[in-house]
Amino acid sequence: MNPILDIRDFGARSGDDFDCSNAFASAVAKARAEGGATVLVPSGRYRSGPIELFDNTTLHLERGATISFIPEPERYPPIETRWEGVRCFAMQPLILARGARNVTISGEGNLDGNGRSWWDLHRAKKVAQQASPQTAIERRLASLNKGRGEQPSGGGGRETQFLRPPLIQFLDCDGVLLKGVRLRDSPFWTVHPVFSRRVKIQGIIIQNPADAPNTDGVDIDSCEDVEIIDSVVDVGDDCVALKAGSGPQGLAEGKATRNVRIAGCSFLSGHGGVVIGSETAGGIENVDVSNCSFKGTDRGIRLKSRRGRGGLVQNLSFRNLVMEDSLAPLTVNLYYECGARASEAARLFSQEAQDFDLLTPRMRNILVTNLVATGCRASAGFIVGLPESPIVNLSLEHCIIAVADKNLVSPSRSEMYQGIGETTVRGIRIRQAEVSLKGVKIENAPGGEILKEPGARVSFT
Repeated sequence: MNPILDIRDFGARSGDDFDCSNAFASAVAKARAEGGATVLVPSGRYRSGPIELFDNTTLHLERGATISFIPEPERYPPIETRWEGVRCFAMQPLILARGARNVTISGEGNLDGNGRSWWDLHRAKKVAQQASPQTAIERRLASLNKGRGEQPSGGGGRETQFLRPPLIQFLDCDGVLLKGVRLRDSPFWTVHPVFSRRVKIQGIIIQNPADAPNTDGVDIDSCEDVEIIDSVVDVGDDCVALKAGSGPQGLAEGKATRNVRIAGCSFLSGHGGVVIGSETAGGIENVDVSNCSFKGTDRGIRLKSRRGRGGLVQNLSFRNLVMEDSLAPLTVNLYYECGARASEAARLFSQEAQDFDLLTPRMRNILVTNLVATGCRASAGFIVGLPESPIVNLSLEHCIIAVADKNLVSPSRSEMYQGIGETTVRGIRIRQAEVSLKGVKIENAPGGEILKEPGARVSFT
């Protein structure tokens, strides 16, 4: 049995006026020297800088325990990682495990990222239209990232090199368990497994304010054999997103996300509930989502990519889902606009077929069954492929989708797209896609239940 190491025995003290960074580092070092141990965080509030975990280590937070991370960017030195789909140097995550085996974070305590000052810095840079590195840490990251990591971000701020840290990152790990804890106010993405295997996330709660920028809940990034079960996510961006690298670099790495199960979860505020993309280059396949609820989530099922991002997305199953008050319950979008350079817009968002190449995204074999969605405020759905790469074999079976009769917004709010024009129809918009419908009922959709646009192939059974 692994020993239990109480952080108080290494000098930690509860309170907002004491820095416990050295105590955490000493306890983790002792666990590493022992070949594994449980680092125990008892009830109380403990301030710390970044924490790194190693093989066979458990970080256990008792009920009433909080680790409060100090929001000072200089405490989080550069590490080589993946940031918004690109391998590059970025600030060290608040909790990091890299190359580790059998790592656990568990308990009934809290991890507080103190994200407010990080978000305010990010917003100030956007207001000032900062377009290049200015601070010492930004210049250091820019120097390390010369020749890589230079493509536009999805909105996170890569151009400034203000590459904020996620709250937890499992980097190239095998055997990960995240169970029971509550996570809040992450500076950036909240839980980010990348290049990892055998990841289980169970019974956690993630809470970030609805207006907190880029604060995704869980980002599964080029990982295999993943479970996310019985968890609650309420955030300022996508709730759970599956990713696999972006553009030529992600294509060359060729590391897919595959074999993912998401079940029994509740999704609240967020731009999307269960999201695929937009970083799809390495491929995403064999995903099963079942028995989840979505309340007030902008989009329930959300698939997104665009020309230049590449990858094959296939074999996705969404079963027994209940949604309330979304903008749209289902969106599949190969004209996703966020982070695109204006100089490339004419090609990326053209309605004319472009050359098909390895950087052309593809999506196929998608099943949505037993979906009940009420109060959809923009439309009943949005399914739009590319003329050179239509969506193939998307099936909706035994679904009931009802458009709201109040608090409506424009149908264009269904998705973040560019180039395909507007519509007033609130039914399911289908373009460049092969869609079959069986036992599908769409209610209260002015203008028509199905809007068939160029390249739409719709069958009813």
